Amino acid sequence: MKVYRIDVKNTQKEIYPLKTKLSGSNLAGESYSFTNYYMEKNGRPFFGISGEFHFSRYNCDQWEDEIIKMKMGGINIIPTYIFWNHHEEQQGIFEWEGNKNLRKFVGLCGKHSLGVILRIGPFSHGEARNGGIPDWLFGRPFELRSNDQAYLSYVERFYQEIGKQVQGLLFKEGGPIIGTQIENEYEHAGAPWEITNGTSNEWVPAGRDGEAHIIKLKELANQAGIQTPIYTSTSWGGAAAPVDEVLPLWGGYAFWPWIFYGDVSEHPATPEFIYRDYHNDQQKSYGFDPDYRRESLPFACCEMGGGMTVFYKYRFKLPYESVDAMAGMKVAGGCNFVGYYVFHGGSNPKGKKTPFLNENATPKISYDYQAPIGEFGQVRESYKRLKRQHYFYESVEESFCQTKTLLPYDTKDMDPYDIETLRFAVRAHKDSGFVFINNYQDHVKTQDQKDFAIKVNLENEEILLPKSGSMSLAKDESCILPFNLDLQGLTLTYSTTQLLTSIEHEGETYFFFFTPKGMKGEYYFKSDDIQAVSADHANIISDENMLIQVSNEEISLVDITLKSGKRLHICTLTHEQSLNFWKFRIKGKEQIFITNVTLLVEEEKIRVESKGNEIIEILSFPCLNETIKIAGAEIAGSGNHVIFKEFKKTVRTAHSELEVSMVTQNKAEIHFEPEAFEDVKELLLQIEYAGDIGYAFIDGELIHDNFCNHDTWEIGLSQHKKDLLEKGMYVYISPLKEGSFVKSDSPMAARAEVVNNQIAEIKSIKVTAIREFEIEL
Repeated sequence: MKVYRIDVKNTQKEIYPLKTKLSGSNLAGESYSFTNYYMEKNGRPFFGISGEFHFSRYNCDQWEDEIIKMKMGGINIIPTYIFWNHHEEQQGIFEWEGNKNLRKFVGLCGKHSLGVILRIGPFSHGEARNGGIPDWLFGRPFELRSNDQAYLSYVERFYQEIGKQVQGLLFKEGGPIIGTQIENEYEHAGAPWEITNGTSNEWVPAGRDGEAHIIKLKELANQAGIQTPIYTSTSWGGAAAPVDEVLPLWGGYAFWPWIFYGDVSEHPATPEFIYRDYHNDQQKSYGFDPDYRRESLPFACCEMGGGMTVFYKYRFKLPYESVDAMAGMKVAGGCNFVGYYVFHGGSNPKGKKTPFLNENATPKISYDYQAPIGEFGQVRESYKRLKRQHYFYESVEESFCQTKTLLPYDTKDMDPYDIETLRFAVRAHKDSGFVFINNYQDHVKTQDQKDFAIKVNLENEEILLPKSGSMSLAKDESCILPFNLDLQGLTLTYSTTQLLTSIEHEGETYFFFFTPKGMKGEYYFKSDDIQAVSADHANIISDENMLIQVSNEEISLVDITLKSGKRLHICTLTHEQSLNFWKFRIKGKEQIFITNVTLLVEEEKIRVESKGNEIIEILSFPCLNETIKIAGAEIAGSGNHVIFKEFKKTVRTAHSELEVSMVTQNKAEIHFEPEAFEDVKELLLQIEYAGDIGYAFIDGELIHDNFCNHDTWEIGLSQHKKDLLEKGMYVYISPLKEGSFVKSDSPMAARAEVVNNQIAEIKSIKVTAIREFEIEL
C-alpha cells in the first residue's frame, strides 16, 4: 500500500473586500459584491455556478424548459452571447424577434430566479462566422477591435440597441441581469474573415489598443444603459482586462481542435488535470499567468470545457468524465466561481444574406458541442456528474468559499503522462476540509488507482484515510472526500464517500452521500457525542471510536442519536444512483427523487421527460402521499429502499415505423406519418453511419449536418414537423476519400477529382420519441 501525505496547516486565507468597481444593489436591498477570493450575494459568500446557453442558437418555443433543466442541474447564472451578426446581419436592420428575442430569454431566466451575464462583444468568437462580426464591416476603411472612432460609432449603435432590449431587466431595476462581459479574448484571438476565406485568407484582428479599448467599450455600454454590478473580460493568453474596471475570467479546455490547423498531427495530453493553486502569489500555474497579484482578485472561470465541438480536422467523442474532473480541478485550485462553455448546445441560425453563420472549420448548423445538455435538449452523463458537484457546492457554499488550497507537492513540473502518481489536493479551513482526488487524464489511457491511503497532517492531529486498509478509485473518476466535517454538531472525522446535499424532514436532518466508483464507502466518527447508532445495509464497528462500512451495491442508511438528543441520518447511494439523484422544493418542502428520467420542476408542477418505451422508476423521500399520479394513472408506492418509497410506471408507446428508402448505401429518403409526432415533445432521429459528413435536407434545404466522429448522429425533428410530413427528408453521407487528387493537366479550363477509394455508408436510421408526463404528488 502506498501512503500519501499532505500538510494541512496554516489554512487561514487573507480575505478582504475588493475596492474595484464591481458591486451593485437594487431597490429591494439585494446586492452583489466581491472579496479578493469570492463573490458575495447580499453580503454572504456565494458560489457562482455559471452555464452558458446561446439563446439565438435555440428554438425560442423551448427556451423555458431548457432553462428549467439548467436550474435543476444546479446552474445559478446563465451567460449568453449576443452575436452581432445574428442581430444585424444586414447593416442597419436589427432583428430581435423569434429565436433572437433577447428580452424574452432574459425574462424567462428571471422567472426562474437565475442570474444573467450578457456577453455583448462586439467580437464574440464562439465559432460564429467572423467571430460574430457582420460581413459588412469588412468593407470599411478602419481597423476593427480598436479605438478608431469610426469603428466605435458602429459598436455604439449596436450597444444602444442591446440597451433598448434589456431596459427594465437590469439587476438595479429588479431584473436578473447581474453582469456584462466586454469583448472576448481581446489581443489574444481573432477569427477568419469568412468573406475572404479560401481566397485571401484574411482574419478579423485580435486587437491593438490594450486596456484602453476595454475601458472605452465599458463606457459605451454604460452610456447605452447596460449598467450591471459585475463587468468581466476574458483574460487568458495575455488578453487585456483592466482589473479596476472588470473581473478577469479564466477557463480551460482539454480538447483543442484548433491546433490541427497548424502543423500538429497528434493531440498531446494537456496539463489541465494536474492540481494547481490558482490563488497563491508564490505558485506558478499552467495556463494562468496574470499580470496582477493572484491573491488580490478571485480566480473565476467563464470557459471551463463543459464540452467541445468537433472541427473538420479533429473529430473526437468527448469523454463525459472529463467535465466533472475539470470542474473539480479548478475548484480544488481555489475557484469559487465556475463557468462552463457551453452548458447547453444549440444550432447556428441561417442568415438572410449569408446562408450559414458558422466558422468554416465547424459544422454549418450543428453546435451541439457535446455539451451536458445537447442541441435538442438531450441530458447527458456530464450533466448528471456535474449536478452532483453543484448540489455539494450549494449546500456548503458559505464555509467552503473560505477554504484554502493546499497541495501535497510542487505540481508545476508534473508530467500529464504520469498516471502512477496519485493526483490529489485539499481545500481546508482550520482543521476541516475536503480531499480532492482525480484519476482522469485526457489523451492518455488511465488505470484504476489501487491500494493507496492519504494521511492528512493537521495542526493537532493526523487523519488517515482510511483508518485501516486502503482505498481505490476507478480509472477516469474523480471525487471529493470530507474530513472533520461538522454534521450539525457531530464531527465526521472522514468518509470515503462524497457529500451530495442535506435536507430537513420532521425536524431531523438527512445527509446524502454517494460512494465514488471503485471505492468502498465508510464513515469514521469520534464517538464522544454519540449515544446510539443503527444501520441498514451497513456494518458498525465500535472501538474507542466508530467506523461504519456501507454497502456498495444498494442504498444504506445510518441513524445516529447524539447525547444531546438530536437525531441525524446518513443515506449513502451507489455511484449509479447518484447520477439519477435530484433535489428540489415542492409544496414548500425539500424533496429528493432518484429517477432514471429527466426531471423538470416549476412552481407546484413536476414533469418528467421519458425516452420511448421504458419503465419510469422514482424513489421518493420524503413521500408526501402513499400514491402518486403519473400521466393521470394512480401508482401506489412500495417501501423497499430504506427511507425511500418506490413508484414504477411502464410507459408503452407505439408509433409508426419510419419509411426509409435507401437510394444508395450512403443516400436515404425518409417519410413520416402523422402518428410519429402524436403526443411527442421531441422526435430524435438517430443515424449510425460511416463517412465524412452527414447532411440532412428537406426539399433541398439543409436543416442539419454532422462531422462523423463515430457517435450517433441525432436530429431533433419536432420543429420541422409540418415540412417533414409534406416533403419528407433526404439524408446524404459524403465519403471519406483515400488517395484523392484533382486532375488539372488540361489545355482547357478543366479540373476533375480522382478518388482511389471512398467510405460512405448509412448503417441504421431510427427514431426515439421523447415524451413528457406530469407527476402529481
